Amino acid sequence: MQKILIVGSNGQFGTELLSELQGKFGYDNVIGSDKKEISNCNSCLFEHLDVLDSKRLEEVIDKHEITQVYLLAAILSAVGEQKPLLTWEVNMQGLLNVLELARSKSLKVYWPSSIAVFGPTTPKKMTPQQTIMEPDTVYGMTKLAGERWCEYYHQKYQVDVRSLRYPGLIGYKSLPGGGTTDYAVDIFHKAINKEVFQCFLSKDTLLPMMYMPDAVKATIDLMEAPKEKINIRSSYNLAAMSFSPSEIYNSILRLEKGFEIEYEPDFRQKIANSWPHSIDDSHARADWGWNHQYDLNSMTEDILKNLKAQSLVNTAS
Repeated sequence: MQKILIVGSNGQFGTELLSELQGKFGYDNVIGSDKKEISNCNSCLFEHLDVLDSKRLEEVIDKHEITQVYLLAAILSAVGEQKPLLTWEVNMQGLLNVLELARSKSLKVYWPSSIAVFGPTTPKKMTPQQTIMEPDTVYGMTKLAGERWCEYYHQKYQVDVRSLRYPGLIGYKSLPGGGTTDYAVDIFHKAINKEVFQCFLSKDTLLPMMYMPDAVKATIDLMEAPKEKINIRSSYNLAAMSFSPSEIYNSILRLEKGFEIEYEPDFRQKIANSWPHSIDDSHARADWGWNHQYDLNSMTEDILKNLKAQSLVNTAS
């Protein structure tokens, strides 16, 4: 039986991955952990853990006899530009701490990369798996360096490390976490609350995006794929859909009449301008059978339905 540790389980993605893995492997076999002492679930095993504390990380791994580590703890793009040195320390040293323990304890590792590895010189349309990568954000720099470390540990030490380059991830179960694409999370909350949405990107900023259930499925599918199917050990391109703020606004407007949006681009616009418009993920589809389920309209319908249901429950309680 696999024993899984999620480092950074309180985050937007960690919240949903934790729940899915518990359903698959059982509550006693999936341990959440985060720098925040309060767990995001009432029934899971949880450890207070700072990924920079390698001694504490090893203690938790040994205590629970961990066989797989999902390293999600990171500082994201927008916050990263405000705290560049801390971002480098957390994102890089955290990964190296996990890779070193994986090497010595034969652990299987999942580490997320991002479209932030690409930069202004990268081809914008159907960005290929192998291409020019010159990121101009600290977050992107940490992801590019992290990809090289992952491949290095696999080649030199045979660590079974796997990774995906996520597009912008959109979910409704937790609040935005400081990413440039998080406008596409916040916009749904504003629509439900009948508030005018102040968008920090321009209306035609086209970016690759993905609904959280697809991202969770892709992550678990990659980790469960046979070793011989995994031909890329840096990080796989991953894609589902691309849209702009005006397109997601119009998708919501179909169901929430009268919803208003205003565009006030800030420093995050420059970050978004450096990223691709669409992604070629043919390697993931060919190697281990990746296929997405949700497009923009089906995602919009599902999020609004669930947020309204949550609102009714909160009102009743």
